[in-house]
Amino acid sequence: MKKISFIHRLLDVVAPRFCVVCHQRLSVSEQVLCAACNLHLPRTDFCQHPLDNILARLFWGIIPVERAAALFYYEAGSQTANILYDLKYHDHPEIGNVMGRIIAREFSDAGFFEGIDVIVPVPLSRSRQFWRGYNQSLELARGISSITGIPITHHAIRRMRFNKTQTQLGHAERQENVDGVFQLKDATLIEGRHVLLVDDVITTGATMTSCARELLKANNVKLSLLSLGYAKTV
Repeated sequence: MKKISFIHRLLDVVAPRFCVVCHQRLSVSEQVLCAACNLHLPRTDFCQHPLDNILARLFWGIIPVERAAALFYYEAGSQTANILYDLKYHDHPEIGNVMGRIIAREFSDAGFFEGIDVIVPVPLSRSRQFWRGYNQSLELARGISSITGIPITHHAIRRMRFNKTQTQLGHAERQENVDGVFQLKDATLIEGRHVLLVDDVITTGATMTSCARELLKANNVKLSLLSLGYAKTV
């Protein structure tokens, strides 16, 4: 069991931290989520059957995917949605790192990361990253990498521009909105490798599909997909 230092205990008294979901005070050993909210997180359990689940089926016949999983079901306006809202919009990149480590520990037990060579976070446009100050998908990837030891590359692909937000768009509009947005930058970083593409949330799969198609232009690439949240559309 990890020992809690006196300094950490003192800091927790001076600057108490709160659960991102229920907003109750965290204990000194808790990070981002309290134990109760972590226990009741609406987990998908996709990592137990990563070849055939409702997320993986989004991509059947569209792009070749080795495996696909998300940690929890995302529902707009729910308490658990605060994890994504605070990560993306409220200047809390540390949430991504912590949630990435949770994903890594839980999915590793199911063998999800076996054979994966490199992690590629879905990139932001330069303007969006400048204003946000960080890429939430990269923060997730860093958390995953810290536990699994799988290296990250964020130079293989780039986002050419920022289109309007996907939030209020339908399936066809989402796909049109991200067509041609990504460009393969350095194929040598992923050629002959099993790539794990990481994003914060998947709804229709339009962003992942657009990004994946560019990655698959590199020679002999295998592709798996992972996200923090999955928003069921039906």
